[in-house]
Amino acid sequence: MNRDRMLVGLTVALVIAGLASHYVYQQLRRAQAGAGAAVKMTQVVAAAHPLKLGQRLDSADLRLLDWPEGKQPAGSFARVDDCQGRALVAPTVENEVILEQRLAPRDGGQGLSVAIPLGMRAVAVGVDDVVAVAGFVVPGTVVDVLASGSGLNGPMTRVVLEHVRVLAVGQQIQADASGKPQTAPVVTLLVNPEDAEKLTLATSGGKIHLALRNTTDTESVNPPPAYASAMFLGGMPTPAAPKVVAKKLAPSPVAPPFTVQVIRGDKVESVAFPR
Repeated sequence: MNRDRMLVGLTVALVIAGLASHYVYQQLRRAQAGAGAAVKMTQVVAAAHPLKLGQRLDSADLRLLDWPEGKQPAGSFARVDDCQGRALVAPTVENEVILEQRLAPRDGGQGLSVAIPLGMRAVAVGVDDVVAVAGFVVPGTVVDVLASGSGLNGPMTRVVLEHVRVLAVGQQIQADASGKPQTAPVVTLLVNPEDAEKLTLATSGGKIHLALRNTTDTESVNPPPAYASAMFLGGMPTPAAPKVVAKKLAPSPVAPPFTVQVIRGDKVESVAFPR
């Protein structure tokens, strides 16, 4: 009896295992069939090699890449002709998909001008190695502008602009790929029209220096001016009080006195009375 029960249980277990194996096999075949189904492809325009900011595109700069249809990035192009003649507003690496938002309008020019946002201005200032932080002020970095000159209390330095982005160093509008310092006699800064006036006044009325800062540091400090007298003499000079010159008043004219004749008997005399 026990032997018969064991045989029945073993038979049932084998049947169940067979059914489970058949189910798993069918699922695997379906998955393989789905994976082997052809995915419909299309093409998108991409960079054929690294491209610089402001570079005007031609056919040699572009290539077509296969891309799953319906999965194209928003703003991508399907034809090379749609991108030719337009300038890049940002550097692009090889095989990066060209997007509409990274291209300047067809009449937007090329070079540095396409990197200037609407409402902003590019102002060039003369620098040397010291002013440009020994060449480490490169395109894309952020600086503060300090101006030195003569104030009411003597030589002084103050921060005239904070968090200013560097557009170009000399004629280079893109930083060196290896991070090497760049030296040039001119640095171009991106400012708004009001700050452009301040920057021009600072360069014409004194000497400027650039203080390199972290690109993520957007806090405005607005420190007070630094005076040479406070730094080297230990205190701020007290402005001299203006000298007051006493004005000498001319004497006022004295009116002649009243004269009255007094008669006492046979005597006559004159008596004077002041007015």
